[in-house]
Amino acid sequence: MRTSFFFSNFAPQNIRTLIFNHLILKTMAKKALNKWTAPKSVAPEKIIQFGEGNFLRAFVDWIVWNMNAKTNFNGSVAVVQPIEKGMVEWLNGQDCLYHVNLQGRLKGEAVNSLERIDVISRALNPYTQNWAFMALAEQPEIRFVISNTTEAGITFDDSCKFTDAPASSYPGKLVQLLFRRYKTFNGDPTKGLIFMPCELIFLNGHHLKDCIRKYIELWKDDFGADYAGFKEWFEKYNYVCATLVDRIVPGFPRKDIAEIQEKVGYNDNLVVQAEIFHLWVIEKPENMSIAELEAEFPANKAGLNVLIAESEKPYHERKVTLLNGPHTVLSPVTYLSGVNIVRDACNHEILGKYIHKVMFDELLETLNLPKDELKAYGESVLERFNNPYVDHQVTSIMLNSFPKFETRDLPGLKVYLERKGELPKGLVLGLAAIIEYYKGGVREDGAPIQPNDAQEIMDLLKDLWATGDTRKVAEGVLGATDIIWKESKEDLNKIPGLTDMVVKFLDEIAAKGMLETVKTIL
Repeated sequence: MRTSFFFSNFAPQNIRTLIFNHLILKTMAKKALNKWTAPKSVAPEKIIQFGEGNFLRAFVDWIVWNMNAKTNFNGSVAVVQPIEKGMVEWLNGQDCLYHVNLQGRLKGEAVNSLERIDVISRALNPYTQNWAFMALAEQPEIRFVISNTTEAGITFDDSCKFTDAPASSYPGKLVQLLFRRYKTFNGDPTKGLIFMPCELIFLNGHHLKDCIRKYIELWKDDFGADYAGFKEWFEKYNYVCATLVDRIVPGFPRKDIAEIQEKVGYNDNLVVQAEIFHLWVIEKPENMSIAELEAEFPANKAGLNVLIAESEKPYHERKVTLLNGPHTVLSPVTYLSGVNIVRDACNHEILGKYIHKVMFDELLETLNLPKDELKAYGESVLERFNNPYVDHQVTSIMLNSFPKFETRDLPGLKVYLERKGELPKGLVLGLAAIIEYYKGGVREDGAPIQPNDAQEIMDLLKDLWATGDTRKVAEGVLGATDIIWKESKEDLNKIPGLTDMVVKFLDEIAAKGMLETVKTIL
């Protein structure tokens, strides 16, 4: 009887019901992502963030999320769309919830993590919600303004009017907001704001402050009797920092999205993929101490790689020199050696030693920060190069190689010569490899060599290589002050020994190939 009863409960109709329920449950496992389906913390809005893109969400908002979890910061972010067309509707459609997928190596271990970020309180479009945007100025808890409006965002446009709703430029919007705040709180010294721009411009905060000052002057008639007081309040009680940001953020993970959504259990359409490494150097403003800023923005207490420093400049030089510098020379050397991926070059018996030589034995020696700190940063760069989740094609780095060498490697080459009394062979070989790469043609394995640069540079290299004389090629490239070395306007033939060494490397590459030439300097 028990057997009969057992099977009777699994009649075909019941089996269909079980299957149907199973499918329903499986479908429900990936539900919409919003505050009704996932927990979302509530905290006072302390940050106005101009920009809703991938970088800020994977960098700044991830940092704020960590500060909330590990310190008493207890703040949320009000996002403002800086241009008329953006993605605030997408953000609001998910109640500003999304996941960050961090990938890379940390202390030698591969990391592939997923974290749900919930610090964005709301997202505003000032072009359709200007009243709500301007009302942010009246919130007493607001303290920080963070932005990434691209390099073109920090500009002064004298066609902007104070009465525009809103001003088209980012600094113009800030001055409108600042004046409302000044009037609302009657110039209260405690209601000034701390600005931390993330645009990829050296000394970005200095440029932003200059633009704000220009708008205050442009609109002084609109401010009327409040002009002098408002100007003084801005200068004394608002704090504009220059910052350096460093995290590679590929963005939306198209090829991995199905797997990620399955893993998190939500239909998250705003997932951001980024490398695990992060660095934010914040230069303290003139009118605030490091300790004061650290107390208000306690990222270091959260164990984050956020450094508040007297000056951003040495860290900018460190990044350009130890990350961008090796990239620029390893790419042509690697490709002409028959290797296509940065990670594979790092793990190559010969190329790995070349990269290490350029980074630690040559470029590191040209910087002025403490050696231990530089070595630690260099090791972190190698981990980033060796990211197991990113197939970084070296050809993607080769675009505009000569201008890159001029800004990233040439300063180090000259400092090394000055300090050591000899040329850095790894950097010079990298320069020779760029010149060789711009010859074009094909590799030994038949892969195409396709340089990409300004047409005048391409034409010059074509003409020089047509001579068939490596000395004419070297002298012509090194002396092209109006075509190649536009920034420095320097004839590099005047650097002692450089022309001869470039010619020597070009001849060796022609005679025995790139990889064998690399061996000669190790």
